[in-house]
Amino acid sequence: MKVSEQHRSVVFITGASGGFGLLTSLAFAESGYFVLASMRDLAKKETLLEKARKQGVEANIECVCLDVTKQDDIDSEIPDIIEHFGNIDVLVNNAGYAAGGFTEELPLEEWRQQFETNFFGLIAVTKAVLPYMRKHQRGTIINLSSISGKMALPGLAPYSASKYALEGFSEALRLEMLPYGVHVVLVEPGSYQTDIWSKGMDHFNSYPESPYRDKNESLLKIVNHIAKTADNPEEVARLIVKVAQEENPDLRYPIGKNVRTMTRLKKLLPWRWIERVILKKISPRK
Repeated sequence: MKVSEQHRSVVFITGASGGFGLLTSLAFAESGYFVLASMRDLAKKETLLEKARKQGVEANIECVCLDVTKQDDIDSEIPDIIEHFGNIDVLVNNAGYAAGGFTEELPLEEWRQQFETNFFGLIAVTKAVLPYMRKHQRGTIINLSSISGKMALPGLAPYSASKYALEGFSEALRLEMLPYGVHVVLVEPGSYQTDIWSKGMDHFNSYPESPYRDKNESLLKIVNHIAKTADNPEEVARLIVKVAQEENPDLRYPIGKNVRTMTRLKKLLPWRWIERVILKKISPRK
């Protein structure tokens, strides 16, 4: 690792090979942080590094091989980083994907893998960093949640369940760590143009005899439309950097088109009204 960077604020980002992770790595690097951009497969680092070169911030980024579902990776990488830099100032838990499909047709293993990546992997990385942040009485942990952690949709039950779990975990952890000067934050994006929509959606293509075939096709069309028309994900990356720079950040930062409106309506409207709207939207038109 680059010894000359020891005095700079250090941010560790999981899932940095694409999507929010890649853009957040660049945004932190542009803001003067030294970025440890971790990813499962270092062969995918070139996209990030090429963009960093074009923006003149390649010296601020180092790519690290880390699979959040492998404890051995975490146990070897995090202590080495701490030993070299003294601490991790900001942890951005971004690694994750969205498993799509109806519950009856999704193998249980798919559910387990969704939670291993989106939830248990996040906890494992966080636990590795906590002792050092507590000891130094400072640090910010930013967990990438989702509007799906506030409002669940059919066909995305594993993803929504993992994000609901993340919301509860983050609330509890924030209360545990505030007395030690460590802030836990949830960033809750709506729909953005990232590669999350191209991962884990195989089960939307259900077999011809599936009782959910028509609904699967309707949902897949909705997902594809979202992927093409959603907001620019760079605004989420900018928000994450802004949160990291705040002395006393809030717990939650919802961001995206209609996100605040949707969560507010869920609190105010009778649930049966919301059911009707959602079910009508996914029902095939005749």
